[in-house]
Amino acid sequence: MPLSTLPTLPIRLHVVSASVRPTSTARPLARWAAGQAHAHGGGRFEVTPVDLADVALPFLDEPEYASTGIYTHSHTRAWSALVDSADAFLFVLPMYNGGFTAPFKNAIDFLHREWRGKPAGLLSYSAGGSGGAPAGRMLRPVLEAVGMVPAEASVAVPGITGLVTADGFRAPEGLADELAAVLDELAALARTPVSA
Repeated sequence: MPLSTLPTLPIRLHVVSASVRPTSTARPLARWAAGQAHAHGGGRFEVTPVDLADVALPFLDEPEYASTGIYTHSHTRAWSALVDSADAFLFVLPMYNGGFTAPFKNAIDFLHREWRGKPAGLLSYSAGGSGGAPAGRMLRPVLEAVGMVPAEASVAVPGITGLVTADGFRAPEGLADELAAVLDELAALARTPVSA
């Protein structure tokens, strides 16, 4: 469904930088993606950038299972509120050794109900030619296990080191259009009622 035919209420989109490395190229790529989302469809997205390094979760330290929703730590309650406030997510993820990052998996595992029924777009990247696509493929079943709805469309950015400069991320030709397709799908999914 084209974005122009959807209701005009803003979709609360969290653009998540899924690396905690201090020199991560996820940050400039996520800033670019957040800007694209903010401008997309005449501002139909209310965009919140989220950097997992700033969230600073420890390794999962809750005594109860996430499915109980019983949280004893303030960092978990803050993360729960942040995730709960989103209608949809765009995950910006690097590929480490063929997969996605341990801190990202940890952040997912902290919660359960908060993820359910929410659409997720994937924007992966790598220094090599795959653009991190294998990490995205590995992530999909994890997202489905917590009840998220991954968009079919995704974006993979190869050769990231040559695209990030002191001025930020330089998008290669066509990348904005690829991301627009993911954003359109996220908007449509966010407006689709979740079946019980």
